[in-house]
Amino acid sequence: MNIFGIPLQAMMSQLLLGLVNGSFYAMLSLGLAIIFGLLNVINFAHGTLYMLGAFVAWMGLTYLGLNYWEMLILAPLVVGLFGIVIEKTMLRWLYKLDHLYGLLLTFGITLMIEGIFRSIYGVSGQPFSVPQALQGATDLGFMVLPNYRAWVVFASLTVCFSTWFVIEKTRLGAYLRAGTENPKLVEAFGINVPRMVTLTYGFGVALAAFAGVLAAPVIQVSPLMGSNLIITVFAVVVIGGMGSILGAIVTGMALGVIEGLTRVFYPQLSATIVFIVMAIVLMIRPAGLFGREK
Repeated sequence: MNIFGIPLQAMMSQLLLGLVNGSFYAMLSLGLAIIFGLLNVINFAHGTLYMLGAFVAWMGLTYLGLNYWEMLILAPLVVGLFGIVIEKTMLRWLYKLDHLYGLLLTFGITLMIEGIFRSIYGVSGQPFSVPQALQGATDLGFMVLPNYRAWVVFASLTVCFSTWFVIEKTRLGAYLRAGTENPKLVEAFGINVPRMVTLTYGFGVALAAFAGVLAAPVIQVSPLMGSNLIITVFAVVVIGGMGSILGAIVTGMALGVIEGLTRVFYPQLSATIVFIVMAIVLMIRPAGLFGREK
């Protein structure tokens, strides 16, 4: 069966690839949106922390003999703790300053971490095998669905929408939002706002690391895997609306699908389609699709 002269199986394969890429876009842009929306910091180091999550998982498998499922939990915790150290020792002094200072600091952190890993492991990727339970594929009739890629989409959507629910629909989320807008009032209710801010940054970083662990079996673990992705993720955040949690999730998945379908109909445009969409959206709605107009 053909659609516009293109075999259905080829189109569905690219659509699945777009969903997988969209899952990574959604998780990374979600972490960026949380950090910017609640902490008002542009975290350029997010791509490097995504890479760090993949490397921590790879090290756990290679040097400690741990399995994929253990590292899916441990790697985000380790990288999240590293993010907390960054927030407590460096970032917290910049909250009241211009966004540019936070951007420059996190860019410097990116260069340092990438440089360390490039000097140790080079630029070639490290292999990361798919866990045995998720190997193989399922024949759906119209396409063959790799089990691991289906798991990536399911896990990403579950984590993304669970995070959105907690931030937007629970009392904890209300405290987080209120703590960034009026910290003195929230502290009057006995809530430790600085600790809440630190944990929020650590959680945003842990989301990036979780995405890195999910990505490790799909692409080789490389020091450059984060820098190759972060510009696209920033474009996703801008399109969805800076600081918008739902915007990050929906836009990330949608742009992954658009990118995948573009590879089918016009492959030469697939590398730039996200930025074309960003330019069009900003001309029509400068605050982004889900952002609030000031």
